Amino acid sequence: MILAKEISKRFSIPMDFLSLKRQTFTAPQVNLGKDQRRANVRGAFIVRDGKKIEGRRIILVDDVYTTGSTVKECAGVLMKHKAMEVAVLTLARAL
Repeated sequence: MILAKEISKRFSIPMDFLSLKRQTFTAPQVNLGKDQRRANVRGAFIVRDGKKIEGRRIILVDDVYTTGSTVKECAGVLMKHKAMEVAVLTLARAL
């Protein structure tokens, strides 16, 4: 959240922490393989108000990108609600 706030402030990009919501709490991803991570987050996120997403260009901000399972799931949910484009900005990549 700190990273997203700084990006929003620096580049004058509106920030929305409420439209995309985790509806299901999932097991920690740290000890899971790629396929397990994908299955773990499948269906875990919802969009609260699709009208706020439709036609918008969205930047998802994530602190660490490992397999991409979480951001891919989030981006997919946003695209289903007719986001025009979803980009991902990540601070670090785990190897």
